[in-house]
Amino acid sequence: MTIEPGARTEAASSPRRPPSLHGTAVVDPRAQLGEGTVVGPYCVVGPDVVVGRDTVLVSHVVLSGPAVLGERCILHPFSIVGGPAQVRAGGAGTQGSVLLGDDVVVREGVTIHRGTDGRTTTVGSSTLLMAQSHVGHDARVGSSVVVANGVQLAGHAEVEDHVTFGGLSGVAQHVRVGESAFVAAGAMCEVDVPPFVIVQGDRARVRALNKVGLARRGFSDEDVRELERVYRRLFVRSGLTRREVLEALGEVASPYAKKLVDAVRTPRQMSGIPKK
Repeated sequence: MTIEPGARTEAASSPRRPPSLHGTAVVDPRAQLGEGTVVGPYCVVGPDVVVGRDTVLVSHVVLSGPAVLGERCILHPFSIVGGPAQVRAGGAGTQGSVLLGDDVVVREGVTIHRGTDGRTTTVGSSTLLMAQSHVGHDARVGSSVVVANGVQLAGHAEVEDHVTFGGLSGVAQHVRVGESAFVAAGAMCEVDVPPFVIVQGDRARVRALNKVGLARRGFSDEDVRELERVYRRLFVRSGLTRREVLEALGEVASPYAKKLVDAVRTPRQMSGIPKK
């Protein structure tokens, strides 16, 4: 999706199938509703909101702008998109915005807060946010992410593509969760999570390679074997320092394994790796 906050979609400017609005819905005249959108009972759509074509607001949904929602999204009752950041009075700076990709599913009671200081909170396409989960201000959530019930993503958290969260897990501010990682139920992530691994516990630590996730993405046998080799070198304790482990790896053939190595080579703060 290429639309930006404040942009006007083709569907909004020349609708062929007009939006369907329930009689109890409240829609600001400055909102832009795309072709075929459905606004159900008791929904509230504020100004500076752009809703892509064929998106459905089931009922009791609140959209506050500036916010842009992509095409074919489904928002379930009591979800709130674009609410103000939860910060101390005066701490949000200039108003930010929210951007959702296409085919995003937002289940009951989900909250997605807009950015601060002119920044944008983003949720990528084909992402599922299950009931009562929260995406904090300025967070960046990738595409094809699964966020289970009650998961809390703090402000400025970064979640890369194809990550899966178990229920009631949490990510602290400014923490990054790497591509295709699996965050187990109840895990509390206070440092960066490497890509392609499983983390579990309070505090979350690396436990295994996420083989199920790799298989679901269709990784080749060669890529999985190389990731396994690199994973064992990096995360199975050997008494070596990080520098020694990296020197002992040798050539890394797979681009995915190289991404894992690069994440460990230049960590900010990362779970499960030698400290030096």
